[in-house]
Amino acid sequence: MAAMTSSPPPAAGIVTVHLLRHGEVHNPAGVLYGRLPGFGLSELGERQARAAADWLAGRDLAHLVASPLQRAQQTAAPLAEATGLDIATDERLIEAANVFEGRPVAGGSGLLRDPRMFRYFLNPLRPSWGEPYAEIAARVLAAAGAARDAARAAGGYEAACVSHQLPIVCAARRATGQRLAHDPRKRRCSLASVTSLVYDGDVVVGVDYHEPAADLPAGHGAGA
Repeated sequence: MAAMTSSPPPAAGIVTVHLLRHGEVHNPAGVLYGRLPGFGLSELGERQARAAADWLAGRDLAHLVASPLQRAQQTAAPLAEATGLDIATDERLIEAANVFEGRPVAGGSGLLRDPRMFRYFLNPLRPSWGEPYAEIAARVLAAAGAARDAARAAGGYEAACVSHQLPIVCAARRATGQRLAHDPRKRRCSLASVTSLVYDGDVVVGVDYHEPAADLPAGHGAGA
């Protein structure tokens, strides 16, 4: 995709908030790790994080914030080193809550064969198995707005928020007026990708997408 051009200075009211998805996680059992502790980046995930840091370090970042989960903090670390920014933590960027957390869910077939799980599939539009999409979108956009304001206060016009796939997708879909219910197989949010929200004042006027780690292996993102 074409490179995104730099935004005007903050006096024009334009600020870009980059939503960075973390890199690949070391998850040999293939569980949906969700918010569970102890799931850090794999070796590939560390390389993906460095690739994203190299790309974002070329921007005029004035603020850096991450989800409290280990994989997000680790993904933010090389960017903090490259820019000299401290890593703030915002709970609103955390992974979505999910009742299947800790279970091996690759493909979902095992869950569908377990009658105890049937009740969690009753309403995929909400979804009934976890945190409502609308709540996810609202909290992530609130975190992005806070990062935008922090960048402005620091005299800059770009910020980076390290988060997770579903939270980023929900925020982008809400910002672009799309239905929040969607097919997970069609999400545009690869590992270490950057979804950029362009704000004019307090309004999102554009959403861009980049894959700084596209030259690396795609990796596995189950439960990301």
